[in-house]
Amino acid sequence: MDIQHGTPTDAGTDAPGIGGRRALLLDRLAETAVRTGLNLRHGQELVITAPLDAVPLVRRITEHAYKAGASLVTTFFADEESRLARFRFAPDAAFDYAPAWMADGIAAAFRSGAARMAITGDDPALLAEQDPEKVARANRANARVNRPALELITSFAVNWNIVACATPSWARTMFPGLPQAEALDRLWDAIFSASRIEGDDPVADWNAHNAHLHARAALLNNKQYAALRFAGPGTDLSVGLADGHLWAGGSEQAANGVVCNPNIPTEEVFTTPHRLRVEGTVRSTKPLSYQGTLIDDIQVRFQGGRIVDATAARGAEVLNRVLATDEGSSRLGEVALVPHSSPISRSGLLFQNTLFDENAASHIALGQAYTKCLSDTDGQDRAALTARGANESLIHIDWMIGSGQIDVDGVTAAGDAEPLMRSGEWVAA
Repeated sequence: MDIQHGTPTDAGTDAPGIGGRRALLLDRLAETAVRTGLNLRHGQELVITAPLDAVPLVRRITEHAYKAGASLVTTFFADEESRLARFRFAPDAAFDYAPAWMADGIAAAFRSGAARMAITGDDPALLAEQDPEKVARANRANARVNRPALELITSFAVNWNIVACATPSWARTMFPGLPQAEALDRLWDAIFSASRIEGDDPVADWNAHNAHLHARAALLNNKQYAALRFAGPGTDLSVGLADGHLWAGGSEQAANGVVCNPNIPTEEVFTTPHRLRVEGTVRSTKPLSYQGTLIDDIQVRFQGGRIVDATAARGAEVLNRVLATDEGSSRLGEVALVPHSSPISRSGLLFQNTLFDENAASHIALGQAYTKCLSDTDGQDRAALTARGANESLIHIDWMIGSGQIDVDGVTAAGDAEPLMRSGEWVAA
């Protein structure tokens, strides 16, 4: 499950790549993000993070948020060129610093009941040519100061949502051979399609999709498998599941009582692995775009729940620095199942963006566990959750291990294997 370049474009219907029907769909995406993604409550505050090129979408989201009764909408914009300037010109010591004052303020907003929306659209390869050590240090510093906010999100303390915006830099990376305007149009079309907002009634479409994901999660919850076994080219992996784990997918009720769709789009059902019970080898089936660096062809070996060997054909240095972030960064915090026939997989597109690519394939996530995916957690402290298998880390990074060549079995407490997926498709009804 998933938790900048140029100048802002005009919010009007004549913004680049946005005209006529496209403007209608952009408005529909904004309304769906507010009403289905967040299910924003009357009087609730909203905090948005977004790239500069997402201004048209941010303005529409803000409008729909106020129509839904938001008390205040606050947006933090990020600029790709400014981010690159840091890596090119900032003093070395600057990469061990992150603005705790801002992170503390955002966490305080969540504690006071604010909803969270993240708009994704950054250039996937923004930092590909930058010093990997500086990238890793900056990521660690950001992870440390943002941990209080991350814990509120992974525990579903508030309603939250991630939605995507097409940006020129992302479009150039996805469609390098196309003229800029055509590339942007192609990316918008892909986002609208994957986000299920092209039908006559997106709310009804999302209700039906959520019902399907809920039914799949209920089936797995009834089974209460002890482990999942993944098998295919380069993969022979056993993922033990946390004690009292719960499967989730689609819309979920946050601790504040609001039912929200954290990810738009989403095709996954997911749960919490046991941090000590992962064994074997696994190979990534899609590149991982992490903080502006593309990491491709990841191959790792788990022993006792920890990654003990790791290689990558591209981005290996960044991967190894990620794994060294803290004690929990080389262990799993999530495992998710996605059919190979999902709409995003059928599109044939590599988005180089985890929000989309994780919904094209089954995946695992390094780092922080979603404690929402554990039963009966009331009154349990961090030590108790850790004893049940929940991992703790500064990071949460999803990467894809499923494909049309991967089989998945559910393993019972008695050790019997039951087929769940064959060639990437569900076997159980």
